[in-house]
Amino acid sequence: MKYTIKKLAELAGISTRTLRYYDQIDLLKPNEINKSNYRIYDEKNVDTLQQIMYYRALNFPLGKIKQLLNDPNFSRLQALEDQRQMLLDKQIEIETLLTNIDQTIKDYRGEITMTDTEKFQAFKQQQLSKNETNYGTEIRKKYGEQTVQQSNQKFANLSENDFETMKKIEAQLIAYLVEFKKQPNLDSALAEKIYQAHKQWLEFTWPEYKPAAHRGLVDMYLADPRFAKYYNDKAQTDVVQLLHDVVYRYTK
Repeated sequence: MKYTIKKLAELAGISTRTLRYYDQIDLLKPNEINKSNYRIYDEKNVDTLQQIMYYRALNFPLGKIKQLLNDPNFSRLQALEDQRQMLLDKQIEIETLLTNIDQTIKDYRGEITMTDTEKFQAFKQQQLSKNETNYGTEIRKKYGEQTVQQSNQKFANLSENDFETMKKIEAQLIAYLVEFKKQPNLDSALAEKIYQAHKQWLEFTWPEYKPAAHRGLVDMYLADPRFAKYYNDKAQTDVVQLLHDVVYRYTK
């Protein structure tokens, strides 16, 4: 079946302006432009739009969606399975937060006593869901489903003390990188501190630390702007290249 831009917009519950913008940025091109200069969309366009809307529901930026759809190895079935898993993770996140709130209310009323670990469990699950949405596809492609699940489980089981220590190490790592940028020297004591801090931070969640995997991770930091943005935003300056070089220096 074929649709005009107006009909497709009505079908999908979005505006024609959105579809025109998707056309403009080469995210969703119509199948044809007819003699009356109307955009005409076919079934393949419908499937692609559905895929886009699933990704948007999962808060994927348009640039990332375009990158995924244009990947020569893109599989619609695999994408749907990945999206289903992400939605299930979100469902678990919401259910966990609701349960945690209910338990906290009961604790406040004196009906139960929550442990300190229980008070923070929901927020760790929320972080897992956020990581899954932002980086799940790439991480699974690079390290495999089993490794990702083991890492997520290890993170979920962190004690409150370990969780807080992990955050402190990350903050120290960022401070080291900012200082290192002033006078970068890969053979300095500060460079080794950066490597050790990043390694220690990873070991809180990695099933097993391997230097080759560490190098692969920082390669991905450089290859994908979203990973670089995470560190650069925290440091408020470009530090990812420095982190990459330090890791390579100390994982020879």
